[in-house]
Amino acid sequence: MILWLRSLLFYLFGFISVTIFATAIILAIPFTSIRTRYSMGVAWCRLIQKVLYLLCGIGSQVKGLENIPKDPNKPLIVLGKHQSAWETFVYPSIFPKELCFVFKRELLYVPFFGWALASLRMIHINRGDRENAREAVAAQGKVVLKEGRWIAIFPEGTRTPRGSFKPYRKGGVRLAISTQTDILPVAQNSGAIWPRKTFLKRPGLITLSIGPVISVQGKTEEQLQLEVEAWIEGEMRRLDAPAYGN
Repeated sequence: MILWLRSLLFYLFGFISVTIFATAIILAIPFTSIRTRYSMGVAWCRLIQKVLYLLCGIGSQVKGLENIPKDPNKPLIVLGKHQSAWETFVYPSIFPKELCFVFKRELLYVPFFGWALASLRMIHINRGDRENAREAVAAQGKVVLKEGRWIAIFPEGTRTPRGSFKPYRKGGVRLAISTQTDILPVAQNSGAIWPRKTFLKRPGLITLSIGPVISVQGKTEEQLQLEVEAWIEGEMRRLDAPAYGN
């Protein structure tokens, strides 16, 4: 009962707080830059993590921070495992550069949240039309990288069950090669603590691991794809060995 109540309070806080922050971002559109509005979003991401810990006892730790390039001007594409909603609000609070997520366009229709998201000029795609989605990532991705923002993509395309593997889509590596942009791989065992499509939030510690930068130099799409998959999936088996039967 207590676990259910804590989870309910967290969702209520999340709904109310995201509505407040989203409204503030929308009202600020005529007077602020994308960077300023993004910073407002990051503030909410950090707040929701603190409340998640206080109400539900879910904490986190980050490994591999030293793998994030120190050069602030170095463009990067972040490719990560996607098991939960958790990583969507943790990534912005960890990485030093403004992240441009590739996400399904349906999110734009969510009142307040979607409207605020639209003002950040990220890359939204129609997952039902792969050809147009591919073209959108390629065209918009080049513009975003030139603006100095990093791109964050979940190559599986959707949240996947704990301990599972869904073949990675090639949009991320294709963009990396066409723009000669290196890849930063990320893995996290969020599915062990916050599985997709679950209401109850059980206490625990989520570990997020950032891998070494993967260079695109001299590699084909297939070679780069295999290298990215190998690191992320290998790291997942280290972070959450029981889920993979190890």
